[in-house]
Amino acid sequence: MEDIVLLEWEFSPPDYFEEEFCIEHDHCQLVIKEGKVEARIDPSVYDQNHKMRNSLHEFLNNRFSSEELSSHKPYELSEASETRLHADGRKDVTIFGKASIISTSSLTVDIIICDKNGNILSDSKRDRIQKKQELAQLVGDFSSGDSVATSLMASYKAAVNDPDNELVHLYEIRDALSKHFLDEKSARKALNLKKADWSYLGKLANDEPLKQGRHRGKSIGELRDATEKELDDARNIARKFIEAYLIYLSKK
Repeated sequence: MEDIVLLEWEFSPPDYFEEEFCIEHDHCQLVIKEGKVEARIDPSVYDQNHKMRNSLHEFLNNRFSSEELSSHKPYELSEASETRLHADGRKDVTIFGKASIISTSSLTVDIIICDKNGNILSDSKRDRIQKKQELAQLVGDFSSGDSVATSLMASYKAAVNDPDNELVHLYEIRDALSKHFLDEKSARKALNLKKADWSYLGKLANDEPLKQGRHRGKSIGELRDATEKELDDARNIARKFIEAYLIYLSKK
């Protein structure tokens, strides 16, 4: 047995991802499954890069954030524990605090369409996971190095974790893009966004008498909760805006 540095994270809920998977990053492989992430690293590599643990944590957090953007479900990711496994069987362990558990629920119906010979023509789960992987790549590439992308992801995270003000936070995404490109028209043109989507998000956040909206004190009459469809529409539009901006960055 050779010496090895073992980094481990815990996350909740443990079924946050639809399937277990491995990712290559920063000269190591991260295995993600059932509420845990594990990275085994050569000590010579780890000791030469004093920022490696933080770098891997940031990379993981971006991967979780991209899933949060796709699923609109919150998550908790612990700090990494560090265990040095020695060839003689000794262990040097740094303990970390466990992530708190969050209750979430969702129902996804997957459809597989086959031709008469049994060949798969369409697999909704496969397609969904592929799209999530593509989005994760974009988030990983740009969400930390671009201040606007960082702001957009932070606003979406706030929308997930602060449902009483969800439309306020989702509108921040539209507002940030408008400011970055100097005005609404320029933002829509640069990112190829539909005017109808842009206007509808503004209507939900600003004009409708919704408890989750921005102008609750200015509404005449009783406020109401946004319907699930209205919230889903707003989330989908905000996701489109974020993804469009990340794609825009990838082409620069």
